[in-house]
Amino acid sequence: MSSPPDAAPRTPAPRTPARRRRPDWAGRNYTLLTGAAVVTNLGSHGALIAATFAVMEAGGSSGDIGLVAAARTLPLVLFLLIGGAVADRLPRHRVMVAANALNCLSQAAFALLVLTGDPRLWQMMLLTALCGTGTAFFNPAAEGMLLSTVSGEHSNRAFALFRMAMNGAGIGGAALGGAMIAVLGPGWVLAVDAAAFAVAGLLRAFLDVSHVPDRAPGGGLLADLREGWVEVRTRPWLWSIVLQFSVVVAVVGAAEAVYGPLVARDRLGGAAPWGVALAFFGVGTIAGAVLMMAWKPRRLLLIGTLCVFPLALPSAGLAVPLPVWGLCAVMFVSGAAIEVFGVNWMTTMHQEIPEEKFSRVSAYDWFGSVSMLPLATALAGPAETAFGRTEALWGCASLVVLATALVLLIPDVRHMTRKTKPTTFTQQSAAPSGPATPSSPAAPSSPAGV
Repeated sequence: MSSPPDAAPRTPAPRTPARRRRPDWAGRNYTLLTGAAVVTNLGSHGALIAATFAVMEAGGSSGDIGLVAAARTLPLVLFLLIGGAVADRLPRHRVMVAANALNCLSQAAFALLVLTGDPRLWQMMLLTALCGTGTAFFNPAAEGMLLSTVSGEHSNRAFALFRMAMNGAGIGGAALGGAMIAVLGPGWVLAVDAAAFAVAGLLRAFLDVSHVPDRAPGGGLLADLREGWVEVRTRPWLWSIVLQFSVVVAVVGAAEAVYGPLVARDRLGGAAPWGVALAFFGVGTIAGAVLMMAWKPRRLLLIGTLCVFPLALPSAGLAVPLPVWGLCAVMFVSGAAIEVFGVNWMTTMHQEIPEEKFSRVSAYDWFGSVSMLPLATALAGPAETAFGRTEALWGCASLVVLATALVLLIPDVRHMTRKTKPTTFTQQSAAPSGPATPSSPAAPSSPAGV
């Protein structure tokens, strides 16, 4: 039936625009990177606790715990610089996927060893070292990928949100890992970590790097490393904070990887309370990230460095020792404070370092920060024997305070300011639809990844 001649033509009702589920700057690659980091941290935070308790269940001493922890970090010292140079030469997402595959296989073998037999110390050290090797190649690539994903005007919020998601996963991973160890044993927690690496690697395989320009051929691996070193040594704010964290990461790592589980076993009730305490550190990092979503301090490194002092609190709390609720409180405060530092550090790196050198500079950052960690964890047991656990923990707290006070003497650290002009990169302008495209790291990591 036809309509009357004078009837007004029917026009379609206007469509209601679809509500955006994410901000403009959170593009596909940023979302994949964040999702993969969440999955990885769910597994790794529990696995670090599980590895320690696997050593103890096998009859290991505090010295054995330190050796296994050192086996994890020694490959970082040996391979980080190479990993950074490789990540600035090859597509970063491929380096990340290959590293995730190695981590998956090594953790799966570790889990099988614990679940089916009587693990020997050398076997646990070997498998942990393989996992550390994967991390050495993964960290510079992941950090370079993340730094090149966001534009300057959104960097503070983007880094805060990324770290909030990553650390939020760490809360669940630490608490769940501690509970699973108490009920099922450490082997199953290691198996979950292996599965998490597999899922994260699959997500990172879908990163889109078609817009990234090809890297210009360089003069070789050694030349690339020299270029990265020039970037570091000519920036006093950079090398001084890396030196600071070489001490801070070493002593905090020894306290958390060796002394913390021993205090938990002897005075707090075992793995579950220690997992809860680590989870409160994660809650604190979320609180710090929420703060940094809105706060943009002008003196980036001054504010950040002042927030490193609270990292002495957990070692002091273990030395007392505080009851579980007190330890949870100091872990929360230290977590919130170090997150303020972490976002300010990443923002500083983003605005000061050229994009094509991100991974190499990040590798020097990681290398310096973890260089003393294997030695510190290996010596934690002998230090306990020589001086006593309480005295060793007070020593850890004192070194954090001393190293942080010294770095404030560097003028560039006190005077580094936030740039008001956005930082942009070639690959970002090539992707108008949104941003184109990192440890944690339950054990302390580099300044950018704490």
